[in-house]
Amino acid sequence: MIKRIKRLPLYFIGLALILLSAVIICCSLSKAESFFVLNSYHNPFLDLFFRLFTNLGDGLLSILLGISLLILKKRKKAITLLLAYFYSSLLAQIVKNLLDRPRPRLYLEQMKLGYSNFVSGINLHDHHSFPSGHTTSAFALVTVLVLVYKKRKISIPCLLLATAIGYSRIYLAQHFLIDVICGAMIGSFSALLAFDQVYVQKLFRPAKAIMRLKRLRKIEPSAR
Repeated sequence: MIKRIKRLPLYFIGLALILLSAVIICCSLSKAESFFVLNSYHNPFLDLFFRLFTNLGDGLLSILLGISLLILKKRKKAITLLLAYFYSSLLAQIVKNLLDRPRPRLYLEQMKLGYSNFVSGINLHDHHSFPSGHTTSAFALVTVLVLVYKKRKISIPCLLLATAIGYSRIYLAQHFLIDVICGAMIGSFSALLAFDQVYVQKLFRPAKAIMRLKRLRKIEPSAR
């Protein structure tokens, strides 16, 4: 696991720097202040772009890609991706329901802070803000892709993709920065856990298990 991470310094160092910068912002500003700073600029093009782009983090992409990999007989990659999605979704939902923090619209109303950059066409939620589920799924997906394909050239595009999805959740007033940070951490951790189980510990080896059964069946008649 550590060797694989060391081979992909662009992604993991970039991820660490992005998370560190975001944490510094959260420590320097209040939740509302960081939300206003990150939403200081809106225009019709970005409204439309992020309204569509944010859907890449809803989990459907991970499921479809996992099914596609199974069809292409890339079983280890498919299992890793689907496990990462399962773990990340489960952890995110547990935390969401345990904490049940208000989302930006409700929070700003409670704090009596005005905000006018709500994007039309977005169904705004009021509860279960922490962590961001879309960000969780996005980082689980791209971290798995970087790990299993071992290609440095996809590291930065994957990192930028997941980061943009995370930012879209703030831009669309669905989450705060702290929600996105936690989502990125959960997603990345889930991907590393799934990769470790499939590629390092090799806990999911159905093909080899079947081969062993066949060998045992061949040996049994001679043993009798």
